[in-house]
Amino acid sequence: MSSRNKHSLLNTQFITATISTTLVLVLLGIIMLFVITAQNLSTFVRENINVSVLISDELNEQQVKKMKDAILQAPYTKSAEYISKEQALQEEIKAQGVDPTEFIGINPYTASFEIKINATHANPDSISAAVKELKSNTDVVDVIYSKDLIKSVNDNIRKVSIILLVIAALFTYISFALINNTVRLTIFSKRFIINTMKLVGASWNFIRRPFLLHGATLGIVSAAIADLLIACGLYWLYKFEPQIISVINMKAIIIVSISVFFFGLVITFLCTFFSINKYLKMNSNALYYI
Repeated sequence: MSSRNKHSLLNTQFITATISTTLVLVLLGIIMLFVITAQNLSTFVRENINVSVLISDELNEQQVKKMKDAILQAPYTKSAEYISKEQALQEEIKAQGVDPTEFIGINPYTASFEIKINATHANPDSISAAVKELKSNTDVVDVIYSKDLIKSVNDNIRKVSIILLVIAALFTYISFALINNTVRLTIFSKRFIINTMKLVGASWNFIRRPFLLHGATLGIVSAAIADLLIACGLYWLYKFEPQIISVINMKAIIIVSISVFFFGLVITFLCTFFSINKYLKMNSNALYYI
């Protein structure tokens, strides 16, 4: 075989191995992104649980402000928004397209505080304690929240977290196996070259060096392409739904990018090392039976 044909073959093998490894790393990166952002998603969902605190109509502006400050200082409060009777009426008219004052002559709505709960307190026991504390204020008419929704959110988040961890572990193993097979096939085609180098007296370290460099290059190139593809996918996702930044933030993206790069480099390097050692330990006759 001419040097030109060998060079073409090597390029083809490298490109094929790069494509295979890149696809595996992209899949692994997506799974890692889901796992890392699961906590962000959990926090986002929990902190969007709403508690409505209906207050007395007799409170003046100063008393409302004082109550709001007290609510904001509570450990269970993420944010609190005051909704006046008039604002509640206007929102209802906008939503329903009907003004109830035309039928009953008065504004039937009550001023309230719409409270977003801190994620650490978004569980039935903590919210029940918070509701009990709020109701102890004589200026509070009622506290409204969905017990079933809170229980459902916590149960579903727990189930999703377990499922994601199992999937992540499974895909990590599959990714390692696929990359290992890709590297082994590449080295398998050069087993006789390795044996020839042994026969002419080359040391194991000398034989390993170009293969390890090739494996490291494969890992770096594949990881860089995988990171680029993931980044392009996330950019498209941000354009499609800007609110996704509340769940998939820059910190998560950086962690995934570094992890994919590290995984791609280390796994290809280690797989190359162990594969090359396998053929270095074989005698010449054994090469014909594998």
